[in-house]
Amino acid sequence: MADITLHGGAVHTIGSLPAVGSTVKKFNLISKDLKEMTNDDYSSKRIIFNIFPSIDTGVCAASARKFNEEASGLNNTVVINVSKDLPFALNRFCAAEGLDNVVNLSDFRGTFGDDYGVTMIDSPMQGLLSRAVIVTDENGKVLYTEQVPEIAQEPNYENALNALK
Repeated sequence: MADITLHGGAVHTIGSLPAVGSTVKKFNLISKDLKEMTNDDYSSKRIIFNIFPSIDTGVCAASARKFNEEASGLNNTVVINVSKDLPFALNRFCAAEGLDNVVNLSDFRGTFGDDYGVTMIDSPMQGLLSRAVIVTDENGKVLYTEQVPEIAQEPNYENALNALK
């Protein structure tokens, strides 16, 4: 369980992020056309999971914009934005912002949050995903993780991107 905060108030997650060096669990997330997407759809690709509570908050939107900007320069890498938002909301935001270097996938009917240890179990945001970043190599091996300690702050983009160098 991770101990994080929301504007200074205590928040807890259901578990811990996957350990660096481990292999990520199989995921099943929903795309904008309601298709189920799994690890197999991104086989042989490095992945940056940009995990957040909701695209409709300023910090979540900022992280989607920043990773979209950085993604264009990454070889063999896909950035996946993951939240409990409906796939339509994720797509609407990215279309309006012109963000086309990221993939938006929803955990609205899945177990990603629990499997990856990021479901918040208390606070007003209970049930949503915490702000976290997981970076994997093309074999699903975890290279980097960050459980952002304060939900209202952005992740460390530089560290996440450096994990791929």
